[in-house]
Amino acid sequence: MDTQSDLKWIPLTGIQLRKAGVQFDAVRVDGDDGRALADRLAHMTGGAPGPVVQEATGRRGVYFLVTVGSTSHRPWPPGITRLTAGPGHISYIPVPALDGLTWPLSWRYRPTDPDHRVHTLLLRSALHSQE
Repeated sequence: MDTQSDLKWIPLTGIQLRKAGVQFDAVRVDGDDGRALADRLAHMTGGAPGPVVQEATGRRGVYFLVTVGSTSHRPWPPGITRLTAGPGHISYIPVPALDGLTWPLSWRYRPTDPDHRVHTLLLRSALHSQE
């Protein structure tokens, strides 16, 4: 599927911020731990973990795009950042275009379906197997 017309939440060019709680929430894991976690999750899912964005600068964050509300009421290990929305709280998630100049963001794992997200329970399982 992976076409721009099917994935309306992805910008046509460059980078845009998407408000958490609308199309998705996100879990951010910084640095090499985030990259290793993304690859572990891809291995667990046969190469289709859901959309994962990575940053090349700063904390080198890795953003796992998950279903809205799926990270609440679950304990998360230290160092994990949940990007969600709620009363008095708004988060924004950086999203790169599928192609073109998007540095410092890129897709570690590109979206494959308009509604496919990283499975939150699998993500937590992969996190705990990493500890």
